[in-house]
Amino acid sequence: MDFIDDIKWTDDGLVPVIAQDFHTNKVLMFAWMNHEALRQTIANSVAVYWSRSRKKLWKKGESSGHTQIVKEMRLDCDGDVILMRVESQGGIACHTGRESCFYRVLQENEWLDVDPVIKSPDEIYGNN
Repeated sequence: MDFIDDIKWTDDGLVPVIAQDFHTNKVLMFAWMNHEALRQTIANSVAVYWSRSRKKLWKKGESSGHTQIVKEMRLDCDGDVILMRVESQGGIACHTGRESCFYRVLQENEWLDVDPVIKSPDEIYGNN
């Protein structure tokens, strides 16, 4: 996979990834990929990320069912950020139950939640 060599990976072998809705262009989320996550994503056209907190691969939607079908991948001009244009299954990308992880807006020096919860996290993941 020669194209992988075109990516400028961080010192810890990661690349930042922005997931964008293929139809609306809305930014859904930001995550990280390592080489294996990228390979799996390309092989299956389903988003797989690297969880820095859990230190393991994370197939988007593995517990929520809200997978991301990859329609297109782009590499920025510096070669250090990937933009993935995806179809978000179920219309939810955020673990808070919202369409996008970017649901807070700065207004008068305060972060305000401006996008609605589509489905409660308890409904998505179960009440543990």
